[in-house]
Amino acid sequence: MFLDKISWENFNESCHLKEQVEKYKETFGYYPESVHVDKIYRTRENRNWCKERGIRISGPKLGRPPKNVSEEEKKQAHSDECFRNAIEGKFGQAKRRFSLNLVMTKLPETSITSIAITFLFVNLSKLLRQFLSLFLSLFTNNRTGELIKPPFINFDYTLNNFYVLKLIDLSENSWSKVA
Repeated sequence: MFLDKISWENFNESCHLKEQVEKYKETFGYYPESVHVDKIYRTRENRNWCKERGIRISGPKLGRPPKNVSEEEKKQAHSDECFRNAIEGKFGQAKRRFSLNLVMTKLPETSITSIAITFLFVNLSKLLRQFLSLFLSLFTNNRTGELIKPPFINFDYTLNNFYVLKLIDLSENSWSKVA
């Protein structure tokens, strides 16, 4: 999770889509393959901007829904929605597990610091879980689930297992699926 903008003023957040996609390009060197957004971001202007750059925007198209939708489009829409739900779930996790909903500091600077620390802990907990699962996979037989004592640690074998289980992505454009 990245913390890019905090504001105490009322504003329409859909105007920040372009800025965030450009920031993504600046960070990773290319535009994302797709952008998974709420309804408020699916404006005609944002859709045209994404289309010009070859970015697929999640969600239904504007206007009347089509009568015939292919199985491939249904599958893609379901995949997009599942991905977006996982992202939204991180905010829920930050509120429930890391007490983001209990921020009651008085000054804006201390509130921003408290929120930033919460997101830092969310990211650290995910890294710790990934490290722990990598560590445990070194000592687990993948087929039987039994603990084994390897004579040596074969890092390539472990990475290959994570790739097969889709826990990590070793392809060049793996970050293009993350926006």
